[in-house]
Amino acid sequence: MKQLDALLNPKSIAVIGASADHSKTSGRPVSYLLKHGFSGAIYPVNPKATEIQGLTCYASVEALPEAPDVGLVLLNAKRSVDAVRSLAKLGCKAAVVLASGFAEAGEGGQDLQEELKEAAGAMRILGPNTIGLVNLSARIPLSASGALEVSDLPAGHVAVVSQSGGILGALLSRAAGRGIGLSSLISTSNEVDLEVSDFIDYLVDDENTKVIALYLESIRNPQRFREVAIRAREAGKPLVVFKIGRSEAGASAASSHTGALAGEDRVYDAFFRELGVIRANTFDEFLDIPAVLVAGRKLAGRRVAILTSTGGAGTLIADSLGMNHFDTPAPDADTAEKLRALQGDTPTALDRNPIDVTLAGLQPELLRQAIRTLLASDSYDALVVIIGSSGLAMPDLVVGAIQDCLDTNDKPVLAYVSPYAPDTLKRLNSAGIPGFSSPESCSAVLEALHFTGQPLLAGQAEPGIALPDMTGLGEGSIDESTAKALFSQAGIPVPASRVVSSREEAVQAARELGQPVVLKVLDAELLHKSDIGGVALHLNADTIGERLEQMIEDVARHVGRRPDRFLVEAMVGGGHELILGANRDALGTAILLGAGGVTAELFKDTTLCLLPEQGGLTLEQARAMMQKLTTWPLLDGYRGSVHRDTEALAQAIVNFSALIAALNDRVLTSEINPLFVLPEGQGVVAADAVLVLEQERAEDSAGERHYG
Repeated sequence: MKQLDALLNPKSIAVIGASADHSKTSGRPVSYLLKHGFSGAIYPVNPKATEIQGLTCYASVEALPEAPDVGLVLLNAKRSVDAVRSLAKLGCKAAVVLASGFAEAGEGGQDLQEELKEAAGAMRILGPNTIGLVNLSARIPLSASGALEVSDLPAGHVAVVSQSGGILGALLSRAAGRGIGLSSLISTSNEVDLEVSDFIDYLVDDENTKVIALYLESIRNPQRFREVAIRAREAGKPLVVFKIGRSEAGASAASSHTGALAGEDRVYDAFFRELGVIRANTFDEFLDIPAVLVAGRKLAGRRVAILTSTGGAGTLIADSLGMNHFDTPAPDADTAEKLRALQGDTPTALDRNPIDVTLAGLQPELLRQAIRTLLASDSYDALVVIIGSSGLAMPDLVVGAIQDCLDTNDKPVLAYVSPYAPDTLKRLNSAGIPGFSSPESCSAVLEALHFTGQPLLAGQAEPGIALPDMTGLGEGSIDESTAKALFSQAGIPVPASRVVSSREEAVQAARELGQPVVLKVLDAELLHKSDIGGVALHLNADTIGERLEQMIEDVARHVGRRPDRFLVEAMVGGGHELILGANRDALGTAILLGAGGVTAELFKDTTLCLLPEQGGLTLEQARAMMQKLTTWPLLDGYRGSVHRDTEALAQAIVNFSALIAALNDRVLTSEINPLFVLPEGQGVVAADAVLVLEQERAEDSAGERHYG
């Protein structure tokens, strides 16, 4: 932490490769340090100059009068490595390397990046390929970003950590234009050493930071991120993430429906949600949400009052809130009477919401009293004040009227500015009143506030889960019969079945199992059996023989070889079809639940939950997954339909997750599709099973894990 503190709060800075030409990129950092009031020692380093902007210039790092806290390196990639080595040897605490041409440039650049890391030794490195950092709280710009040309950069309580350098400048200027104060901005870029999680850990203890905003391309160390995210939540410092790269599933998509449904971006969604991290859906929200969270106000429910003097704008807000499942109830009788008293003889309709208080925008005292009345009302959890065109005539008075009411309670208060008025928005945000120019932003920030107030679903794995003996399992695809045997031993019911190899055996199996039965091709390599004619339903002893011979021909036509093993299985009826699956991702193993059957990928009504570090999911987590499905009402007796055995379903989810957790990181993908949920009291049945494993890992005598 001491080295990070030296990086963000240095007392001395060496600028390696500084130029006397202010118009050059290498000439900007010294200029910005002086312009924005850095009070420590600045040491320009350039062998071709003796003085830069009134400062003594040194010919080399070795010629510096002391070891600086930070070295800002402006040289090309190869020369940056040499400069970093010299800084480390001198005893510098941290270096910021702006040069590109490292890992992002390919194999040769990766080798150079490794050389940079080795040259740094114990010294910390920000970058390379970074635009640097700006500590606005202490007025320390360690950057060449042109956004620092702006003189008025308000300090505030939102810290930004970005894996993109260019975004740092964009956010700096956007925040300044909106009147949103930032505490610091840090570009981690290639992350040869310091990465996003290191700065989250540091900022949790930073007294100037109340909210941490993260612009992410990827998470290199999920476990470390999990630890610092939990620490930030416990410290009451919300994390807001804008994650780019909304790609879908990778190589495992071909192996199962689960692989296709549990795309990479959806796993990030689950990962963030389970850590209490707020995900911004748009770039605007990436600033909007932190600006609201800084105020520290709590949203107790979803009832919102809309105060307006312009009906059209009020309808826009009400519509956006309704689309996001917020309630906009009319004022209760007591609140309506108080509002009516404020209006005097002016006729006002107070039986609806938006609450239209005529001329409120031109009468600040009336606006002030109306705001206080609505905030005091037990009917509302939050308030949106709409500023129409009339409010632009006296923006300071309107802003003042809202600001005067903020101390009356801690309910969230937002302002929506209906006309185009960037100056009014800036005045609002500068006064601590979150102001927005779009109705959608109001809904998004209220949703974020509601999310931060929800408890995290966590806990220890359920006790007493029976697990099968899994020694000796091979690698790759496990055939359906073997997979079902594992699921059955883990407490997930499966239909009675027989493995057969001939027409005669199939007929005998159908007689033993009763009617009707299902016939399936049994081949570990054929996972989508329905697509190739490898599944037949509603068979009996009289029809199964001919159907088996037809199946041999159908499958052979699709895959170029004749199958020789089949599964005859008692047919399950009267069940609601779901898919229950697992898919491994870089962030962890995701358990997926959704609408199942052959239409699983078509409807995509699914939810994900990542496995915890140890064990499977809890019953509470399983029930929460079930209730997130759009089709949940069909399980819960929708409009008089059959109530399904949802408790058996919850237990099946728990048992399945415990089995997957026990297989550890061997599982590539697995699924039960369909999982039939029978009427209440009758349980569930796994009608199909997919399990794809990696080779088992072992531990050698040194305790290192390896593939055996």
